[in-house]
Amino acid sequence: MRLFATPLLLLALVPTLQAQAAEGARLYAQNCAACHGENGSGGIGVPLSLPSFHSLASSDHLRKTIRLGRPGRVMPAFATLADAEVDAIVAHIGSWNPGSFATYAATRIDGNIENGGKHYQKHCASCHGANGEGGKGTGVTLSRPRDQAIMAPALHNAGFLESTPDLRMKAILTQGVAGTPMLSFLNKGLTEKDIDDLVAFVRSFEKSPLGKSDVGQALPEPVLSVESPYDLKTTIANLKRAAETNNFVFIREQSLDEGIAAPGKENLRQHIVYVCNFGLLAQALNTDPRVGLFLPCRFTIVEHGGKVTMMASNPKRLSQFFNNSELAEMCEQLTKMYQTIMEDATL
Repeated sequence: MRLFATPLLLLALVPTLQAQAAEGARLYAQNCAACHGENGSGGIGVPLSLPSFHSLASSDHLRKTIRLGRPGRVMPAFATLADAEVDAIVAHIGSWNPGSFATYAATRIDGNIENGGKHYQKHCASCHGANGEGGKGTGVTLSRPRDQAIMAPALHNAGFLESTPDLRMKAILTQGVAGTPMLSFLNKGLTEKDIDDLVAFVRSFEKSPLGKSDVGQALPEPVLSVESPYDLKTTIANLKRAAETNNFVFIREQSLDEGIAAPGKENLRQHIVYVCNFGLLAQALNTDPRVGLFLPCRFTIVEHGGKVTMMASNPKRLSQFFNNSELAEMCEQLTKMYQTIMEDATL
């Protein structure tokens, strides 16, 4: 019986392993492929199937990256995935180059931060940003002008710093990543001591990471709301005038249920006013095309119980879904514009 136990056990495991592999492929396609490519060839995200990437990555680095994301960049934190699901995705990525993942100790590298900063500005800033903020173009369109074929990662970022040990940074700098613009710094003429200094400089970003996670922080209110002292008709007229005064163009007005209710049966006490600042629209779409989901700008005006209320979706709340620091700044500006327009309409 003992002679047959091990082969039988292995045969029994085959369906389980196949199911896990299929689940990993499904989860990768659902959560990762849009940015990293269906087969890990890359796109907005770094190419995950490169042998050079695998030889420098570790399964722990991938798990932490999935969990933490890159705050303020396109890579979100997948906090809702179960541990088994994260493991399945990591296993799927690993299947492209089986057995090639590296392992790293948590050893910290001592170095001269000042000297490392000089080398960073000379050799790294052109790709990774003067302050380690990452390559230009954190939006999700390949048509947006970029300096490199692969968007250089943000190094001054809480997600990167927590998921990347010093020894992995040193390995990347020493070896380079074949198939990407990242070259070996030894081949650039730096010494091992210079590379240690560079690692120490990048690690010093931990004191004040640019990308900070908003997990656990209170979210902005989803709706901006202002009560009007005027009747419905006057409020709508005031809103149009206030929008135009603040450099928005009036597009159209309609009942809230137009196209839903039968013609002539619309609720005339509920209206939507569409306006647009075309300069801001172009800037927003160039930053992140996904912003088109909530543009053009719209205000809802409702009369109920003798009171008239103006409402608008809060752009600051909507920007939370996109994990894009450039877009977040723009949405904060747009929120202030909405508030000004509604305040001007109620003067």
